[in-house]
Amino acid sequence: MIKSISSKSMNIKKTVALTVYLMLCNYLIAQVNIFSSNKEYQWKTETLEWSNTKKQIEADIIVNEENTYQTIDGWGGCFNERGWKALQYLTGEKQKEIMTKLFSDNGCAFSYCRMPIGASDYALDYYSLNDTHGDYKMNHFSIDRDRKYLFPYIKAAIQINPELKVWGSPWTPPAWMKENNSYNKGLIKMDPQILEAYALYFQKYVEAYRNEGVNIVAVHPQNEPLHLPAFPSCGWSGQNLKTFIKDYLGPRFKKHVPNCEIWLGTINGNKETDEFSEYIQPIFGDPEVAKYITGAGFQWDGDSAVERTNKEFPNKKIMQTETKCGWGTNDWKYAFETYNQMVWYLERNASYYLQWNMVLNETGMSSWGWKQNTMITVDTFNKTYQINPQYWAVRHFTQFVKPQAKRVSCKTKDGIQSLAFKNPNGNIVLILSNQSNKEQNVTIQVKKKCVNLKLLSGTIYSALIK
Repeated sequence: MIKSISSKSMNIKKTVALTVYLMLCNYLIAQVNIFSSNKEYQWKTETLEWSNTKKQIEADIIVNEENTYQTIDGWGGCFNERGWKALQYLTGEKQKEIMTKLFSDNGCAFSYCRMPIGASDYALDYYSLNDTHGDYKMNHFSIDRDRKYLFPYIKAAIQINPELKVWGSPWTPPAWMKENNSYNKGLIKMDPQILEAYALYFQKYVEAYRNEGVNIVAVHPQNEPLHLPAFPSCGWSGQNLKTFIKDYLGPRFKKHVPNCEIWLGTINGNKETDEFSEYIQPIFGDPEVAKYITGAGFQWDGDSAVERTNKEFPNKKIMQTETKCGWGTNDWKYAFETYNQMVWYLERNASYYLQWNMVLNETGMSSWGWKQNTMITVDTFNKTYQINPQYWAVRHFTQFVKPQAKRVSCKTKDGIQSLAFKNPNGNIVLILSNQSNKEQNVTIQVKKKCVNLKLLSGTIYSALIK
């Protein structure tokens, strides 16, 4: 009899515990976590409760997770020498704080970053990975210069995110491969011996970095082939790039580094050239060269070719390779410019979006006198650092929208800007902003759940829906 009463008591306790557990589960499922940032505060958090609705309501934002678009493959920035030099003014502890803010899951969670092959305009001075004239066999190829600035910068990021992927692009080939024998301006020599040597140069770059534990996953043959400024640069016509990829780089990579992608990038634009007709159409339109290329990378005025590329070559991926860098203001106006660039590219099926400089010193100055924006500024005099508004605008996307997430349908009323994504774990992420000068109240609906949210003026929001 005592045993029977004890058993009955235990069953009651189990039933109560199960009921409480189920109630707790329902409570958790019925919540949405909101993160918001503006001039006055950054990364404010709040929790709202969803309410169930049995019928369709006139919501301002309706997310349909069944209607999917592109896969998001990665977010990142670019490793440059001047960034690492700025970090050296800080203690090791502060350096780690910055890298954690950029690469950890509790920060921007960058997972796919760019680096220059040789000097960029944010190198400390100009160089290539083989400055030995006429070394067609690449016997003097070396990444020793990179060991001082780029390699430790990348390795510090890998310590935070061991899964980090990196891709590279040259601003210029070695000067001896160019018609003007200079790092700046000029054209590649379309000499078969030069082109074969240059393809080997790319191969050795991939192999050398991989041997050092850096996962180089892709190359873009030229940074901005339509731009010939005073800093390291090189001009390529679409036909010349096609020849190089089709006859030299593509076959060599297929044989020696078949698991490293080739992208057609980074495509920029100018007033005189239709970049779609110059690069995209002749290269992607030729199956014998297109078979080597994963997608197209665009930056700056190259964005004018994005929509036509999507339409005519939907099987090729889109990458935004360098967000517009501004003029060193590092203010909220620029943060919203970056935010809007990200929205524009993502709405046009970009699978990747990359920032430019992640870290610079207080001058923000390039090697040729252009003061540019950065996510984080190091004060080299006071040995401190500042998180800039751009950082918060970017983090609203990158912390929550994970690699392999799908962009999903997000029907939005006029005057409200929003994007929605579905992560591999099933969570929904809604990114939205209010860029008007007054508050807006919106109703958000996902399936048969809805929530009301007040959007403050000049504020960016992330809603994490579990």
